[in-house]
Amino acid sequence: MKDWIIYSIGFLAQILFSSRLIIQWITSEKQRKVSSPKAFWILSLVASFLLFIYGYLRLDFAIMLGQSLTYYIYIRNLQLQGQWQKFPKIIQYLLFIVPILIVVFYYNNNKIDVELLFQNTDIPTWLLALGIIAQVIFTLRFVYQWVYSERNKASILPMGFWVLSLIGACLILAYAIIRKDPVLFVGHLFGVVIYARNTYLIKQATDKDY
Repeated sequence: MKDWIIYSIGFLAQILFSSRLIIQWITSEKQRKVSSPKAFWILSLVASFLLFIYGYLRLDFAIMLGQSLTYYIYIRNLQLQGQWQKFPKIIQYLLFIVPILIVVFYYNNNKIDVELLFQNTDIPTWLLALGIIAQVIFTLRFVYQWVYSERNKASILPMGFWVLSLIGACLILAYAIIRKDPVLFVGHLFGVVIYARNTYLIKQATDKDY
């Protein structure tokens, strides 16, 4: 596949990711507190699917891992907000099943697929390790958010979510620079600003409570 098509998929995913942050940021600024609008999770779900495809086409296991771990958490947050049930049944089934089918297909396609992901000469082992660590930390923010939301029976974006987002994004930026990946770089450079701002808003709100 031509590079411009691959990068177009990646940039489209990052545009959607950035759009969700802009919507969340504007909503939070209006309410003077951090909120999680439904558009945040819908855009997250679509963007995650596209970035997973981009990661495979770039033979980048770190990207694929990060999206695989968060995809169904996005769906769960839509369920907690009562939005998932509004999707047509066929769309619900497709969103649930397609990512799994893609993984099964590529894993069973042939051994070359798996070998290319872990033996990519463009990504030395130490860099792949950095990318995986960065994605795991970045993904843990949604695991933390998921547990927090389940306990509160509502979709909430707590302080820990934004702190982990900030740390993970900085590590991914370092990975993107070394990997020379413009899609990751542009997407996470913007994200760092939003994560820092939301951390500040929560801290400011907490200070007022005291």
